[in-house]
Amino acid sequence: MNKAVFVGGAGESHDVRQFLDLGYANRHGLVAGATGTGKTVTLQILAEGFSAAGVPVFLSDVKGDLSGLAVAGNETHKLHGAFMDRCAKMGFDDFAYDAFPVRFWDLFGAQGHPVRTTVTEMGPLMLSRLLDLSEAQEGILNIAFRLSDEEGLALLDLDDLRAMLVWLGENRKDLSLRYGNISVVSIGAIQRRLLVLENEGGAAFFGEPALDLADLMQVAADGRGMVNVLAADKLMARPRLYATFLLWLLSELFEELPEVGDPEKPRLVFFFDEAHLLFDDAPKALVDKVEQVARLIRSKGVGVYFVTQSPDDIPEDVLGQLGNRVQHALRAFTARDKRALRLAAETYRENPAFDIEEAIRTVGVGEAVTSFLEAKGAPGIAQRTLIRPPSSQLGPITEAERRAVMAGSEMAGKYDTAIDRDSAHEILRARAEAAAKAAEAAEREEEEAAAREFRAARRYSGARVSRSTSRPVRRGKSFGRAMGDMVMKELTGTTGRRIVRGVLGSLFKGR
Repeated sequence: MNKAVFVGGAGESHDVRQFLDLGYANRHGLVAGATGTGKTVTLQILAEGFSAAGVPVFLSDVKGDLSGLAVAGNETHKLHGAFMDRCAKMGFDDFAYDAFPVRFWDLFGAQGHPVRTTVTEMGPLMLSRLLDLSEAQEGILNIAFRLSDEEGLALLDLDDLRAMLVWLGENRKDLSLRYGNISVVSIGAIQRRLLVLENEGGAAFFGEPALDLADLMQVAADGRGMVNVLAADKLMARPRLYATFLLWLLSELFEELPEVGDPEKPRLVFFFDEAHLLFDDAPKALVDKVEQVARLIRSKGVGVYFVTQSPDDIPEDVLGQLGNRVQHALRAFTARDKRALRLAAETYRENPAFDIEEAIRTVGVGEAVTSFLEAKGAPGIAQRTLIRPPSSQLGPITEAERRAVMAGSEMAGKYDTAIDRDSAHEILRARAEAAAKAAEAAEREEEEAAAREFRAARRYSGARVSRSTSRPVRRGKSFGRAMGDMVMKELTGTTGRRIVRGVLGSLFKGR
């Protein structure tokens, strides 16, 4: 297998090959550039290179174009001639069209195998980010998670979380003494946000069977790394769900994978397309978590590559962790654009052959200013690079081709059917039903006891009850009899039962 990923040709004649060394590929990277400058093709050829080297890849397909990785390119494509010319310029004589082992995933289960996680695995921090909760609402969510652990109430799906919040509200007076104020208004606000998430289709993401991370890190039978493509074209309409899911996935990889130090090649390469969505309006706690993951997940053998329009979309502390850079053209129309261009240029190691800032502004489509880590992790000199053409199909595949790839996948059938085992929702409902039955039984017992006391009172008073089945003869009632009937009616009521119990208790006590 390869020890480096061929990216393109540099120099005036483009015959100086540029490689991304696999030994430093887990030091993360950045692919940036304005819309239409070639970021998607760069992402595609990097995924091909990693796969060919036996490295599994996970990437999000925002526009649907990256599904073409599953099918080989061909000579009938309109850009075939341009591809051949480009290969000739950079001396890429061994170029050939080829398909790669691809596995499709989809949070909504339509264009790929379903992806799920549980509410517990998502955790209160990222779930609060997903629901855009206030600090007080996030506090209540933390209480709900804490109590779910203490009470043995598993939070698997949104029904479980709703049931837990209802239980929290019903017991808020007692719980507030231990955990602080629990506002019914805040609980109601969280419930409304959950309803919005469900209406947007996000409920399908929570449940079981949950995604097994090992399924993202597999190698095909021919030794090439599996390319996991997340269908994200519909998901982009819900940017907060998209960003939260990818951050959750990174966090899970960070928490579950063992330390491996600096391997010869990464165990997984993770591409985060439209990375600015992760940081837009993100609270500091979330940005700190991203920085922590980016800094430490390298030792787990995972390389993270952020794909975005401008480097200033990435917080400075995170940007400093990205050693491998591919910078496509940036447009400098406004003062902010000029600052972003200057920032991008300053992050590269200078090359006396050209002005980096000028190069970033003027490179054409399919060109970029690149810098890859070299020996001992030192940044390479910036190079103006012509990006190599992809071997797989440029553009999306057909729906029939997608279905064929899914049907032949080892994941076919593993995640397709959701499982709903007993968890917080079912347990709390069973408790409520048991409590209702117990209350009904207690009420029935109380009524039967009252009836027995009433019959005992009549026997003690010597009253006779006729057992005749003949209809009674209606006679006018005297005033005394009418008063007696009224008294007996009162005695059969709740107040009467209490009086009878009191009288009988006194009489029997006296005996």
